[in-house]
Amino acid sequence: MIRTRFAPSPTGYLHIGGARTALFSWAYARRHGGTFVLRIEDTDLERSTQASVDAILDGMRWLGLDWDEGPFFQMHRLDRYREVADRLIAKGAAYYCYATRDELESMREQQRQRGEKPRYDGRWRPERAEALGLMPPPGAKPVVRFRNPDSGIVSFEDMVKSTISVANEEIDDLVILRADGVPTYNFGVVIDDLDMEITHVIRGDDHVNNTPRQVNIFRAILEGTDRRMPHFAHVPMILGSDGERLSKRHGAVSVMQYRDDGFLPAGMTNYLARLGWSHGDDEVFTREQFVDWFDLEHVSRSPAQFDPAKLRWINQQHMKTSSVESLAGLVRGQLESSGIAGLASDVLDSAIALLRDRSETLQDLATGVKLFSGDVHPTSELTDKHLSAPARTAMLDLANTLASTDGWTAEVIGASIKAVLGRHKLKMPELAIPVRVAVFGQPQSPDLAQSLHIAGRTRVLSRLNMYGGNAPAAN
Repeated sequence: MIRTRFAPSPTGYLHIGGARTALFSWAYARRHGGTFVLRIEDTDLERSTQASVDAILDGMRWLGLDWDEGPFFQMHRLDRYREVADRLIAKGAAYYCYATRDELESMREQQRQRGEKPRYDGRWRPERAEALGLMPPPGAKPVVRFRNPDSGIVSFEDMVKSTISVANEEIDDLVILRADGVPTYNFGVVIDDLDMEITHVIRGDDHVNNTPRQVNIFRAILEGTDRRMPHFAHVPMILGSDGERLSKRHGAVSVMQYRDDGFLPAGMTNYLARLGWSHGDDEVFTREQFVDWFDLEHVSRSPAQFDPAKLRWINQQHMKTSSVESLAGLVRGQLESSGIAGLASDVLDSAIALLRDRSETLQDLATGVKLFSGDVHPTSELTDKHLSAPARTAMLDLANTLASTDGWTAEVIGASIKAVLGRHKLKMPELAIPVRVAVFGQPQSPDLAQSLHIAGRTRVLSRLNMYGGNAPAAN
């Protein structure tokens, strides 16, 4: 059975890159009827926080990336890492190292001066330590280093990048267990992936350089067994639109910020899916379609570029296909967060139906809906600019015409507007803009007749009389 995992470090929020990795891992498991595991790699004791754990879990829940097992925490598994390290020491695949930080820095500085690549020189390998006469300092707590093979090539088949090979002589002896018993990343991840029976490791290609080290550790642990290491798939990095590494200025903020900014989970996951993966020319698709289509063969090897405008466009397509009912609760939340409460449900639903297709985000939609809240009034600058005497006269005529009509429909309102335009020999903007300013407090709105219908007879007549009442008497 396919088993994938997402293994974030709780040192910050769930960002775009992490969310895309989680999405690909989740989708691969769902596509193949497998299991998606959530693991929290919390061994960075100085920076890991519970707040970050909560932010990661909240982000995944909002995106709909449900996990089947976990979350597991590495700091709950320290005894297991110690056990495996002891086994590697016993078989000669790892050893204790007592080199101090100052000794390591001095070693690397000398190597740099000789024009060599800075690296650990293996001085505490048992045979070298004996030859050099090194003895463990009294009371010192050693780290454990993995004894990397001295020669040959370490290769693995990447499901995105094809075969990757590195000479073992380029890899030094990695610390796998710190003096305090906490594993380093490259050791902990190997043990976890084995114990959790992960079959496919899907992660960002910033981990490619770690993988040869991990492959050698896998091989040392699995030697003499019939078990196999996972398959690897390193997905492309996400860059900003300027080709630089994605940062906050490009939009690399918490995925929960996108929720607060009014993006839909469906729009967000659709856009993330297109960052480094494609299905022909399909740009907009549902979560179900994505799961059905997703494969690793069509993951690009080239970096993806984050495009906020494209994200907004894709989100808009999902807004258009979302039901009014599903949007209403979300928009009401946006309105309430801005201090607008109590909007009648029928007004809210009608406004959403009118505005949905032209809104890119829930924030855009909520801003449009605010026009119908009844609390908006024009500024003096707008009234001075748009409410001329002829406009006021026509507005008062429109108020009287609407007051004398039966029913309150967009069709009736539209016919009344057309009649007033004819009587006053005005073009549509000459009446429509002043009416919008009077009723909605701004010179723009969607279709005027539909907007006035949603605003309601009482408000429309009140505003038209209020701002048309100062019209001079007709000659």
